[in-house]
Amino acid sequence: MSGTRVTAGRTTAAAEGDVVVLLIGMRVNHFWAVHQWVPVFFAMLRMVRDLEKEPGRGLLGRILLTASPRTYYVVQYWESKEKLYAYASAPDMFHHKAWGIINRKERAGKLRQHVGIWHETYVVPEGSYESIYADMPPFGLAAAYGELPVEKRGRRGADRFAYRAARAGVEAEAEAGGGAG
Repeated sequence: MSGTRVTAGRTTAAAEGDVVVLLIGMRVNHFWAVHQWVPVFFAMLRMVRDLEKEPGRGLLGRILLTASPRTYYVVQYWESKEKLYAYASAPDMFHHKAWGIINRKERAGKLRQHVGIWHETYVVPEGSYESIYADMPPFGLAAAYGELPVEKRGRRGADRFAYRAARAGVEAEAEAGGGAG
């Protein structure tokens, strides 16, 4: 990541509304079973590459991370859970093919527990997330949604949690008023 332009000072993510976060990864259970876990690792990379080629699918940003020498995962930020579900079940995408292979191996009793796979999905409502970055290139939520000077949302974490987009305020007023009638 050297060469990535650093934003001086403090910034925050420009996200508005709900944020959809997918953590998806693998765990190497047996290092010696390279022929089992290397294809899973490369499949993860291929899925991300395919999504980056088709921005309309809904992936906004991603970060490849490692939790240990055994565990690798991708943090992904999505436009909506609907777009995530649509991608996951799209027959024209590699994800669908990869799950077909896993399901066939499982039914045939050919999974040997050499590699584990997992995912967790979160839909985080507006007002339930905040971020701050100091002298950083765009990262994480800010890389996915853009960044703003921290003053736009508040210098304190509590202020950033309290932020609501203008449209959210209008919707809340409409709900409180029960609509015109």
